Amino acid sequence: MARPDWRLLDKDLARLNQMERTTGYVVRPLLGLGLALAFMALAGVEAALVLGTSPTTIMAMVAAVFGAYLALNIGANDVANNMGPAVGAKALPMTAALIAAALAEVSGALLGGSEVVATVSSKLIDPEAMSAPQTVVQAMMSAMIASALWVNLATWMGAPVSTTQSIIGSILGATTAAAGFGAVDWFTFSGIATSWMLSPLIGAVLAMALLALIRQLITQQDDKMAAARRWVPLLLAGMGGAFGTFFVLKLPESLSSTTSSQALLAGVGVALLSFLIARPLILHRAAQLEHQKGAIKALFRLPLVIAAVLMSFAHGANDVANAISPLATIVHVMGQQEAGTHPAEINALASLHVPFWVLIIGAFGMAMGVLLFGPRLVNMVGNQITKLNPIRAYCVSTSAALTVIVASWLGLPVSSTHVAVGAVFGVGFYREYAAAHARRAGQKAERPGLPREDRSRRRLVRRSHVLTILAAWLITVPLSAALSAGIYALMHVFSV
Repeated sequence: MARPDWRLLDKDLARLNQMERTTGYVVRPLLGLGLALAFMALAGVEAALVLGTSPTTIMAMVAAVFGAYLALNIGANDVANNMGPAVGAKALPMTAALIAAALAEVSGALLGGSEVVATVSSKLIDPEAMSAPQTVVQAMMSAMIASALWVNLATWMGAPVSTTQSIIGSILGATTAAAGFGAVDWFTFSGIATSWMLSPLIGAVLAMALLALIRQLITQQDDKMAAARRWVPLLLAGMGGAFGTFFVLKLPESLSSTTSSQALLAGVGVALLSFLIARPLILHRAAQLEHQKGAIKALFRLPLVIAAVLMSFAHGANDVANAISPLATIVHVMGQQEAGTHPAEINALASLHVPFWVLIIGAFGMAMGVLLFGPRLVNMVGNQITKLNPIRAYCVSTSAALTVIVASWLGLPVSSTHVAVGAVFGVGFYREYAAAHARRAGQKAERPGLPREDRSRRRLVRRSHVLTILAAWLITVPLSAALSAGIYALMHVFSV
């Protein structure tokens, strides 16, 4: 009897393992797509169960499906702003970051997202020009579809874009198609657009200044650990104060109704508390890490995790409105129509109460978007623009919070996406400047014989990603507006 050749069996098992891995790569995206489609279908079923049999149920179901689609894309794209720096700095692994972000997004949305104030409508759109209920429903439906399609495309391209910009552009496009250019206050919009352009520059400058300050105070000192014991508690206290103020300012009035002065006082209180907590912890941790490589960076890891979770909570509470405002408006208008309200008395563009079932769609849609499609952009922001460590990620997170605080005091609506990504750019370009300065001063030797092409490829900021992201930012409003206007025109033609 011939002896079995176990080597052949091992080769077959190796081939099977390779086939399983290949199948996994193919099936994993399809699984995410399937779960997303199932969630969208459940959103439509939820609308049908809540509203029952009525003439408007079919339209509400369709609106709920597209509202869920928009929420999924907002979660997939915007999570990169909150978790990207922490993941890139290796303060938090990807899986833990996604789970923490999903939980924080749901908590923030359910606790603070029940209030939707139609800021876009009240400031940019003439309510009288959009008084017809059917026009409002078609415009909001067009805005939802167009915004979701653009954010989906941007996520696929790996470009973190502003979902606020996308929904504003979509609403403006549908409004213009429905009521003409005169229905939009373009002077107000130009002021908002200017703040969108300035905010990433402010975030970049603040991040560069913070990184330069840390280099001067700590990393360029002869005794780095002694300097860290002295300055890191103060830096973390500053971070705590910035996030305390940011947190209070960003939460809706249903959770926190405060003025800017009260928010500043809250921030000062959080800063003092942060210092009292951080100082003994930093001293104890520094004693443990004495003479270990990367000891200074390790002191910033835990605060980064806390900051990322807080930013996700505030994002869920604040930006869930981007996902559910159009859906809530459609449900509001159709509800008034069923109640027999005269069309002239339907105030669709005013502040409105959001039904809990609509809030559920927005909250869990963003959470599912984070879990299913978040890794792509988290990896982009955290790893592919420039290399981040805990110190650089600290500069990104703190400067983003400070920029939002300053903008809130000035009354400027800014995009947290622009601010956070601008801060990442700022950190990367400062690293390039510092490296070039060190070479000129003879502190860092240039590699001999390195061609100019290789030197350009070794830049510390990937230019291709910079250009892709900037292009996506520039075309978000006009493209989403044009797409929304086209969808509205089609809906209007087929409804006639």
